[in-house]
Amino acid sequence: MSRTTPAALAPIVAMAVVAPAAGPAVQASQPTPSLWHLGIEAQELTARIARLADQLEADEPEQQQAAIASLEEALLSEEGNRDALARKADATCWVIDHLRAQGHYRQQQAKRLVELGKCDQRRADALENTLVFVLTRLQPAATRFSFPHHELTSRRSEAVEISAEEELAPEWLRITTATAPDKGAIKAALKAGQQIQGAQLVARRSWSIH
Repeated sequence: MSRTTPAALAPIVAMAVVAPAAGPAVQASQPTPSLWHLGIEAQELTARIARLADQLEADEPEQQQAAIASLEEALLSEEGNRDALARKADATCWVIDHLRAQGHYRQQQAKRLVELGKCDQRRADALENTLVFVLTRLQPAATRFSFPHHELTSRRSEAVEISAEEELAPEWLRITTATAPDKGAIKAALKAGQQIQGAQLVARRSWSIH
């Protein structure tokens, strides 16, 4: 997996903005200023957090835990300084925004490459089928064809082709079953006060960065 480098964060760093202080859960209440207005201190802070983010995908679990601990310590150290906490939290949000945007872009590129790969495979299969059709029409008894740089070989195999599954007798059908928890019914029962062994209702709070 690719690592996020401070250089890769340059476009994001250039757009970072310090949010006004309003408590530990500070949110920006002013429009984002020009991307050229980011201070040197904010750039360095964002780059420092980006370096910690790099270590979150380290091969060694100890290194990952150390990065998480360093980030927690950096934030907790500003418990009594709302302005400093807001700046560090805001810089962390910029890194998160960058990583998610980069991840989305790479996922889209991966999908595009997968589709291109499938297209290549379909064209290759069509060419191969055409070549085999022509060669075996010219030489029906042949099982191998040799060319200057390639060789086309074949092997016999047997496979069952089902033309009408609905016409098969039950003895020729394999019945498979699959089970999964009915979470909708379980949730309704738990909310109604029913105790269900192996299940519990858990309240969660979702967070999003804007």
